[in-house]
Amino acid sequence: MRIVFMGTPSIAATCLRRLCEDGREVVGVYTKPDTPKNRGMKLAMSEVKTYALSRNLPVFQPATFREDAAVEELRALRPDVILVVAYGKILPQRVLDIPPLGCINIHASILPALRGSGPIQWAILNGLDETGVTAMYMAAEMDAGDIIEIRKTPIAPLETAGELMDRLAVIGAELLTETVSRLADGTVTRTPQDPAGVTFAPMLTKDMAPIDWSGTPRQIVDHVRGLSPWPVATAELAGRRFKIHRVEYTDAATDAAPGTLLSLDKRGLNVACGGGRVVCITQLQAEGGRRMAAPDYFRGHPISL
Repeated sequence: MRIVFMGTPSIAATCLRRLCEDGREVVGVYTKPDTPKNRGMKLAMSEVKTYALSRNLPVFQPATFREDAAVEELRALRPDVILVVAYGKILPQRVLDIPPLGCINIHASILPALRGSGPIQWAILNGLDETGVTAMYMAAEMDAGDIIEIRKTPIAPLETAGELMDRLAVIGAELLTETVSRLADGTVTRTPQDPAGVTFAPMLTKDMAPIDWSGTPRQIVDHVRGLSPWPVATAELAGRRFKIHRVEYTDAATDAAPGTLLSLDKRGLNVACGGGRVVCITQLQAEGGRRMAAPDYFRGHPISL
């Protein structure tokens, strides 16, 4: 079976690696164009491109499929199936129509919930205790195609979006390779999505970063977890701006207004939040500094309480 793979970030690279390790015939790899990163703004390759080049796989990086040349280049690869994992680009109908076995997408949510670009982060931001990975046929509408199979997994209470992504990548890679096997032997089934269950997971922005201390402990902890590793939650503490990497629950109660800095102990910085509760900042990062345990940072940079 001739496979064209399309993907960009680490979760996609994990899936591509599994296909290669299983000996699948990957005839082409599509990923987003290299992007400038960090202070030097040097062009950086995606995780998928890095892995594909290490396996000497042909790599293609069209800016769009609007041009006929890009579509014909794909058609010339004669794919039996196109497999897509977090590619980051919309495929027009004329691309979806190329492979005789269709275009299969691995989406990191329990569809039809959390369609869109940030399903892993929004599962945490929305306070869900369970998420999963869905194998689906692609359709013109985003993440709206028929479902092949869903694999579910619980979300741990303090698991970050980055940690959850790593776990879902492994689950998704397993589901993807099993789906390819079922395509080969003709046993794939498809179930239309229920429109009544549709929710969306829009792209994250840096504007989401500031913590709202009037929220409940669960809302604040989920906010920090859901925005890790990007864009990272932020807060102003005693007039200084910090990235907040980890917040944990406490059993304490308080009459202080939300956002009041209460105390510093060996665990971290205790802050009043909504409902008369208290949360503890255990890991943070000052502007221009490195990520540190809160007690270690404030030992060298005393804070007024």
